[in-house]
Amino acid sequence: MKQFISLKNSLEFGNVYKRGKSYANKYLVMYIVDNNLEINRIGISVSKKVGNSVVRHRVTRLIREVYRLQQNNIEKGHDIVVVARVNSKGHSYWDIESAFLHLAKLHRILAFKPSSGKCTN
Repeated sequence: MKQFISLKNSLEFGNVYKRGKSYANKYLVMYIVDNNLEINRIGISVSKKVGNSVVRHRVTRLIREVYRLQQNNIEKGHDIVVVARVNSKGHSYWDIESAFLHLAKLHRILAFKPSSGKCTN
């Protein structure tokens, strides 16, 4: 399993918030800034407004899994911060994936058409 590098401290998050461009939809907000590296770094933020720790951790895991499965479809060289909105609470993986891909398209960072995890047999 490929590991990905995440943004860890508030300085890294603050840099993306301050210098990055953002788009939002019903479930997520995505900030992106170029990092001049050959890799993407991702940070995930889920506030206490979303729910208790169990709910927040579930939303974080969903966003991380969406990124893990789609990282080969995303152009390299960006710092990405994904902020979960209150509406993301209680929604399925497919809703979060759709929201994530929608924002990636708005930012124009999709390298090619993403593959859906859904089987069409």
